[in-house]
Amino acid sequence: MTRIVRVALTQTRNAYPHMPSRMEDLHQLKGRLEDVRKANVDHHVELMAEAKRQGVQIICFGELFPAPYFALQRDPMWFALAEDAETGPTISEVSRAARELSISVIAPIYEQGKNGRRYNTAVVIDDEGKLLGRYKKTHIPWGANDHGSFDELFYYDASDGDNRSSTANISSNRYFPVFRTRHANIGVAICYDRHFEGVMYTLAGQGAEIVFSPAVTFGSKSERMWPLEFPVDAARHNVFIAGSNRAGSEPPWNQPYFGRSYVVGPNGPCEDVSRHERIVIADVDLAMLDHPDPSGWNLPRDTKPEIYDDPG
Repeated sequence: MTRIVRVALTQTRNAYPHMPSRMEDLHQLKGRLEDVRKANVDHHVELMAEAKRQGVQIICFGELFPAPYFALQRDPMWFALAEDAETGPTISEVSRAARELSISVIAPIYEQGKNGRRYNTAVVIDDEGKLLGRYKKTHIPWGANDHGSFDELFYYDASDGDNRSSTANISSNRYFPVFRTRHANIGVAICYDRHFEGVMYTLAGQGAEIVFSPAVTFGSKSERMWPLEFPVDAARHNVFIAGSNRAGSEPPWNQPYFGRSYVVGPNGPCEDVSRHERIVIADVDLAMLDHPDPSGWNLPRDTKPEIYDDPG
């Protein structure tokens, strides 16, 4: 018996057409950030509609999708893009589209928290347009690689564990909610989160069947590891993982993002069946999670947590 869910990942970039070509001209965007946000939301609503036409039931947008990836430099101008994760314009517009199209959405935004702090937050919306809750990015990177630098700590804080989830959240871990939807139990791990040992373990252990991992990632090591990490975690933790990345470059930074978004399960990759260059679509058979591992392994039975931290 199969239990197929069709999922989609957007693989796109900043859609605002009037970005300056020079870094020193970025100040020209002051007072026009709402136009930037609106252009990207409209673009993603169009991708939602296209995904729905292709039979998609759950779609995940990219990390910080309403804007270019601004963390390549420090500029307080971008603080003005932070918005409420429940009543802000982006979630209001996406929720309305989700209801009209009858499609569930993971929408990662720049959140203005009620405590005055800002967060990198993914809001989960069901196919009736109802907000199920949100996940705040827990691991925040700052540093540089062979392609460029990134300073996310300048813009937002790590999760405080307050995800304001509805009763759809089946997780007992306040940092890692798992949302029961009509189609699947959904977890989220945003970009840098994917590198940390306990993240997928925790989400799968809390009942996630599909973990969506929206990212903005670049650099030689990141590109080398991108096709390796998710298959290993999917096999170890008996879960499907859907990883999205921006594709192309965004002026004026012109940092190239390698894309290569994909969906993988415990027994290997899921075929991309999309007919659109900005969307990756895969059919996920959740019944696979209930089958014995074809390798003969039984990792949950045979794990030995009592010895891993034994000081000797």
